[in-house]
Amino acid sequence: MQLLTFTLSKYSTRYFSLLLTVLLLHGCAAAAVGTVAAVDIASDRRTLGKYVDDNTVELKIRQAIRGDTTLKGKVNISVTSMNGVVLLSGEAPNTALRDRALAYARGFAEVRQVVNEIRLAGKTSWPSRMNDSWITTKVKTRLYKETRIDANRVKVVTEQGNVYLMGLVTRTEGDSAAGVARTVKGVTRVVKVFEYIQG
Repeated sequence: MQLLTFTLSKYSTRYFSLLLTVLLLHGCAAAAVGTVAAVDIASDRRTLGKYVDDNTVELKIRQAIRGDTTLKGKVNISVTSMNGVVLLSGEAPNTALRDRALAYARGFAEVRQVVNEIRLAGKTSWPSRMNDSWITTKVKTRLYKETRIDANRVKVVTEQGNVYLMGLVTRTEGDSAAGVARTVKGVTRVVKVFEYIQG
């Protein structure tokens, strides 16, 4: 594998996904993952410790939910953490199972707040989830083209056409990101789960 050296600028970070694609096509998956993580951390407003905590607690909550035999196969729940705020989205067939999943999220010291967006409904179909993934991709792509906000600072989660936006942003950045998301075909609702900072 040939060594690739480059200097990050505010423009190159917007297009790191293109670099990821090129590296993956050339069989440099490990280098690609490392590059993406470095770009992500470099533009993130969280401390390195918070960044690690968020990724760790996401994994812990997912493992707890997936390892629970009462929940297994009955719920479809996504876990997203940003600066100690955990978003749970997806579906559960009844309040008892939803509350069981919420209890796992609330049980970790790294979690400051849990945002409950779990719908009481049956699990969505595979085509519906693929459509949500496609909407997320389109929103992220539009955000990368937007000059008023650094797209690396915004997490995008889509469930049933509902787009949830998370991040440490100014109100102007948050409004810009929400405005961009609303222009994407297939988006039925945009929910801002931002934590606002001065700026």
